[in-house]
Amino acid sequence: MPRPHIRIIKRKIMSAEFISSRNNRLAVRIHSLGQKKYRDAERLFRADGIKLFREAVACRVQLYAVLLRESGSDRFLPEAESAGCPVYLLADGVFDKISEEKSPEGIISVIKYLDSLHKSAKIKKEAASLIGPGDSVLALESVRDPGNFGTVVRSAAAFGVDTLLVSSDCADQYGPRAVRAAMGALFSRRIIRTDDLPGTLSLLRESGRRVFSAALDKNAVSLQDMTPLPGDVFVIGNEGRGLSPEVISVSDSCVFIPMETGPGIESLNAATAASVIMYEKKRC
Repeated sequence: MPRPHIRIIKRKIMSAEFISSRNNRLAVRIHSLGQKKYRDAERLFRADGIKLFREAVACRVQLYAVLLRESGSDRFLPEAESAGCPVYLLADGVFDKISEEKSPEGIISVIKYLDSLHKSAKIKKEAASLIGPGDSVLALESVRDPGNFGTVVRSAAAFGVDTLLVSSDCADQYGPRAVRAAMGALFSRRIIRTDDLPGTLSLLRESGRRVFSAALDKNAVSLQDMTPLPGDVFVIGNEGRGLSPEVISVSDSCVFIPMETGPGIESLNAATAASVIMYEKKRC
């Protein structure tokens, strides 16, 4: 009697379903999550790597499925099977086609949209109502780079900012680069996406908060010369254009980060500026 192939042995031992074809319906669906329109349609996104899998489990987000690369799958199988969702074993070529990593670890989490944490608001009153009086808030306008966006989310977790108020044209928090840059902080930070950022900021001012635009202006105040208050909202703008006149006009004032000047030194990128401001706010 011929000796069974090792793959067959794995399929018998493991509870995971084996997928060998790139044309498999599930494989095609999960591969399509690299594009926003399919993420939105499925209400699912992907997270590569064991760290993000463990963060997702720790934060008790809803896992739709876990994918394991056939080679080396034994390392992650016990944890994957204890996650309480379907586990799929993928042939190496199928897994590598889906993964966004150059050197994938061998595990991908497919996660349901975090609707309890992440909200979208069409009108300013709805957006403002989602922010509690004790929330620590940072606002972003038109931050398009997914890596910058994800880094801001990660820094927000590090510096105790629990809510990000973002304009609707900011990068998608569920894009692969943003998910990777956020490094698990995405599973715990509140993100409120608004179609009317200036209007929402204006309502926050009316509620008693101060709003500061991070922008160079002749009347701008140095960050080191002010004392941030817990309720203050700082606004970070687009990587190239900065903040819109509409946002600046509803702010109490502009603030800048003092820095050295010289050749090649013009400004900080959005994620770095946001991190410095959040650190300074926490320090005070």
